[in-house]
Amino acid sequence: MRQAMIISNPSSGKEEAQQYVSQVQAILESQQFEVTVNETAGEGDATSYCLDACLGGCDLVISIGGDGTLHETINGMMDQDHRPRLGIVPLGTVNDFARALHLSLDPQKAIQQLGSDQMRRVDLGRINDRLFANVVAAGSLAEALSSVSSEEKSKLGSLAYLKEGLKDLVNSPAYPLKIEHDGLTWEGDSPLFLAALTNSVGGFEKLSPDAVVDDGLIHCFVIRNISVFNSLTLGTSLLFGHLKDHKDVDYFTAKEVRVSSSGTVRTNVDGEEGPALPIRISVLPQHIEVIVPEER
Repeated sequence: MRQAMIISNPSSGKEEAQQYVSQVQAILESQQFEVTVNETAGEGDATSYCLDACLGGCDLVISIGGDGTLHETINGMMDQDHRPRLGIVPLGTVNDFARALHLSLDPQKAIQQLGSDQMRRVDLGRINDRLFANVVAAGSLAEALSSVSSEEKSKLGSLAYLKEGLKDLVNSPAYPLKIEHDGLTWEGDSPLFLAALTNSVGGFEKLSPDAVVDDGLIHCFVIRNISVFNSLTLGTSLLFGHLKDHKDVDYFTAKEVRVSSSGTVRTNVDGEEGPALPIRISVLPQHIEVIVPEER
């Protein structure tokens, strides 16, 4: 029989993940999968489970949880010759990767979509020695976003990011950044650098509207000058999908990016605290295969 592994974060979705596991298991067993169920209990568990699935030749891995659980799960596939297909039941507050793939954000509907025969090969990113699915942010705003509490995320979802970002935007210091990409170099002061793989970042599906999950490109934004006035215009540009056209934003696409600074600058990776600069980011084109809804 084909092998499937369910990786479930019991604390996701207002601690409702457990009730969905049996439903997912039933669908997989109806498709003639032999199913193993693993619950995460701490940081790194999802990565370890997924690595076991890769090494054991598992055919399919299902991630039940939020973006953090998904981030850990895909990191179990890093540098593995065999990578199982991936299914997603999004239970987080933002669910950027699911949004980008047009998966239902309703858990019951997402579970039914696991019965789809439709697959899509999608890009992943690599930052230093880890993988990411959506976005890397560097700068003072990235540090602020890392401080958004789980409680705030649960209550406000993507609004927590907007609230925290706008609150700190004007007072955020700009760091000296050196950004090298595909033979070119950008140097200057910036409070925020963003490298996006998908169109959805922090729940805002128009932040990088040109980004496609399988285009083989990193979509990069460098915010330069910040003031009370342009913080409002930046927010408007973000909401309407015109951030790259803002006069205080430099935009480019690349396949590999190196970011460094003479200061101490933290990063945020897929909504979680990431490594300090310097970082090297690259794209892994069409690296994994994901179950997506059937086209109608």
